[in-house]
Amino acid sequence: MSEIKVPEMGESITEGTVSKWVVKEGDTVSQGDVLLELETDKVNLEISAEEDGVVESITKQEGETVQVGESVGVIGAGSGSSKPAASESKPVPESKPESKSDDVVTINYPAKGSEPVAEKTTDKSTNAVTSKPDNGDAIGTPAARKLARERGIDLGSVQSNDPIGRVNPDDVRKHGDKPVPPPKSENAPAKKPVESNPAKPADRQPMSRRRRTIANRLVEAQHNAAMLTTFNEVDMTAILDVRKRRKDAFKEKYDVGLGFMSFFTKAVVGALKKFPMVNAEIDGDDVIVKKFYDIGIAVSAKEGLVVPVVRDADRLGFAQIEKEIATLASKARSNTLGLSELQGGTFTITNGGVFGSLLSTPILNAPQVAILGMHKIQLRPVAIDAERMENRPMMYIALSYDHRIIDGSEAVSFLVKVKELLEDPETLLIEG
Repeated sequence: MSEIKVPEMGESITEGTVSKWVVKEGDTVSQGDVLLELETDKVNLEISAEEDGVVESITKQEGETVQVGESVGVIGAGSGSSKPAASESKPVPESKPESKSDDVVTINYPAKGSEPVAEKTTDKSTNAVTSKPDNGDAIGTPAARKLARERGIDLGSVQSNDPIGRVNPDDVRKHGDKPVPPPKSENAPAKKPVESNPAKPADRQPMSRRRRTIANRLVEAQHNAAMLTTFNEVDMTAILDVRKRRKDAFKEKYDVGLGFMSFFTKAVVGALKKFPMVNAEIDGDDVIVKKFYDIGIAVSAKEGLVVPVVRDADRLGFAQIEKEIATLASKARSNTLGLSELQGGTFTITNGGVFGSLLSTPILNAPQVAILGMHKIQLRPVAIDAERMENRPMMYIALSYDHRIIDGSEAVSFLVKVKELLEDPETLLIEG
């Protein structure tokens, strides 16, 4: 027999949420078989069986929070019976043969702060035996109790489909959003019913662990940094011309497309070398200036924005950068990124232009002190000189930065340097 335990998942991750059980109690498994999926703040992990056997018990249900090292179930050397192990430890009481009625447990909810009490009564209108043990897990799993509180549902009124009468989150969802009316007081005067409009359709959905983490970190970044944003615009004519002339040969030689991100990554690296404080981090009363260039590329995934990191971008050529970004983006969308691929970036680039954004103010990716926002390329009339106007493919770019260590003049100069490198892309071969 062996316990199914939550493995170590990295220094910054101490807990996760059971996202999905792939097996059920009684299933026969082999070493290496996936047992469950665990959702963490950064990535989803699969926990596999360490030995052959039978899943004897599952102690943590979907939606429950678990700690590193905590047991979530047990695998034993069984015969593979489909009968859940839990039903052996918590038997369903049998009805008395001489009685035509069946035992039913009624849950009474006393005053606030007290524990609910289970009382056995007789129901002559049904032949089904329904019973719930009187311990803390009898009424429902922790996830079910939490969901019931959020939805205002009386857990005692939820019909359970579990063999031992335990209420699961799915039972609560099927029950529907029915708020529990407050108990009537015998001395309270009767209140006149209040007329209200029919309820508007709505769907309450709990945020995923990753979405909650993203939300908390974005708010934390705004609260803990003196964030300011400066803007500029880039004439993309030269880059578009290079891509038009070189994209087929580039694709044929390197088996990857020549996109915009390699140009922007190289331009950012060139500007960071000239303005090193933008590649820094605040640690208490100290400033850590990074001498390496690990560039985070924001990618939109199903569960929210993730920022995988292109390591040592200053040492990579255009084709290497494009391949690395393509690989990381694919992993992000298939939810197969490793923790090491998400940690340690020194600067971030985010491209809202792929969604049509014309202008935005990106939020810092702490503990980094700056982030560059790209936007949609749009034809706009541009003054070439005092007498000529031309329609040019223009892009607004934005730099959000931490004003605590980056002065406004430095931020503006950094963004101007990025603009200059992009508008004369041949210089990227020298300065990138």
